Amino acid sequence: MSDEVLVDAELLRAEVRQKYKEVAVDPHGEFHFHTGRPLVARLGYDQTMVDALPDVAVESFAGVANPFSIAALAAGEKVVDIGSGAGFDSFIAAGLVGSAGKVVGVDMTIEMLDKSRSTAAELSMSQLEFREGLAEQLPVSDGWADAVISNGVFNLCADKQAVFDEVMRVLRPGGRLQFADIANGAEVPEEAVRDIDLWTA
Repeated sequence: MSDEVLVDAELLRAEVRQKYKEVAVDPHGEFHFHTGRPLVARLGYDQTMVDALPDVAVESFAGVANPFSIAALAAGEKVVDIGSGAGFDSFIAAGLVGSAGKVVGVDMTIEMLDKSRSTAAELSMSQLEFREGLAEQLPVSDGWADAVISNGVFNLCADKQAVFDEVMRVLRPGGRLQFADIANGAEVPEEAVRDIDLWTA
């Protein structure tokens, strides 16, 4: 872990797991962030692909932007989705890479994994797999991925350098990272960085 990490990573993960457990179990509850189809519509996803998905595949989506707007995924590509949640971006990616491709979604919240795996089975997407794991320790082989995607996850990780190191490890030479996230351009006081409640609020 980097010397610059100022917050307890395990406590932060526990807080994040609890918040996203709630989003998985009660997707229409009250949260301090937007979710579901209304959010997807605002972020500019391909509406045809979204409309083809059942509500269960979309309702727990809580991303911050559209990682597919950076570049299109190609048929046959191998993709890792870091912090895949209930699977929305992974389902979109699986549709783009097709049956010749492969998508691995990685998440640390069991309730999100249960939901994404159930939906993948319902959709019969054999090119899609969800694995339990951390952004800082991806359960993916070295150099496996053509592309890594992520949506609103890196900002919730205590050790950003470890996350980017893992991205570089799993990408093949010439592979690419397409991620959407929240960044703060202003300096944050150390006492605020150490306040876990502010990370998830």
